Amino acid sequence: MLSALKFQRTSRHFSCLRLLHKSAVEVQERPAPEETITSSFGRFIHLVHPGQLSDTVMHRSKRMILDSIGVGLLGSSSHVFELALQHCQQMYAPDYISSVFGRRHTRLSPCLAAFVNGVAVHSMDFDDTWHPATHPSGAVLPALLAIAQMLPGNAKPSGMDLLLAFNVGIEIQGRLMRFSNEAQNIPNRFHPRL
Repeated sequence: MLSALKFQRTSRHFSCLRLLHKSAVEVQERPAPEETITSSFGRFIHLVHPGQLSDTVMHRSKRMILDSIGVGLLGSSSHVFELALQHCQQMYAPDYISSVFGRRHTRLSPCLAAFVNGVAVHSMDFDDTWHPATHPSGAVLPALLAIAQMLPGNAKPSGMDLLLAFNVGIEIQGRLMRFSNEAQNIPNRFHPRL
């Protein structure tokens, strides 16, 4: 009788272990996706659509884009822009397809054009800002314009696509800024541009 009771306890113990082992194997085979900042940004970007942009957001976005282009054209006459442009023109890049603010016949690679045009937008420090201090359009718009010029003719973004991408870029930049340690004590030092 004692050995039967001992066997019953032991068999219960093994069946519990088998259940635990089975669960562990299942977890090992199919791990739950880990929620990260990057995955949350990816989900946000994937799910956003033009219907989520209010009329006010559309109007302000258009003004921000026009303002950034105007400030970029003004900045294309600055000394710092000239230095950045000269430097980038001496760098090798196989794809000179993206235009440069204020230079009708000058083309650079998309990355270099985005950089130089970003310098132009911010060089006069008239570009838009928000708190904590950052200049969202000067980083987002030049990258979008360079990418749009890089795409083949049948894949060029529509105006709505550009507005949506612009707003997604502004939103992501704002979220990154909120998570950043750089947002601390910005008035006391040079402020970041993401």
